[in-house]
Amino acid sequence: MSRASGAGGAVSPVLARIIATMGGAGYSPIAPGTVGSIIGVTLYWVAYLEGSRVSLAVFLFIAIVAIWSAGHAERAAGKKDPSEIIVDEVAGQFLCLLGHAPAMAHLVAGLVVFRILDIWKPFRWIEKFPGGWGIVADDLMAGGIGWVLLALGYSWGYL
Repeated sequence: MSRASGAGGAVSPVLARIIATMGGAGYSPIAPGTVGSIIGVTLYWVAYLEGSRVSLAVFLFIAIVAIWSAGHAERAAGKKDPSEIIVDEVAGQFLCLLGHAPAMAHLVAGLVVFRILDIWKPFRWIEKFPGGWGIVADDLMAGGIGWVLLALGYSWGYL
């Protein structure tokens, strides 16, 4: 197995690709980004059951690992932000839901809001950041804006 040098020492490009594609789910022929978002919703639901501190810790872990793995997987693929890298959607979707009760209405609304923002990409300039930062930052921005929209929807009585 080949090794590449990274920020934390020697790392496996194969491991980075497995993480970045969420175990290969990113190779879905239909809507890989939505598949990543659904994985994010599922992980959020499981983490929320363990408490808000656990949810925050899991989010931070996912975001850090997403930046690392996306950067390595992008380099290995030899192209900018390949569609099979979906760990960024997982991180952004998780952020969108962070702190919101995992009631079905919140989960569905969060999924829809995040996907719209992620596809629309009103902040495309963020993708120019280098490596994993460029891949993940726009999804974190979509997740943050989605979080605000969900909070407003909840406070206004829509959720």
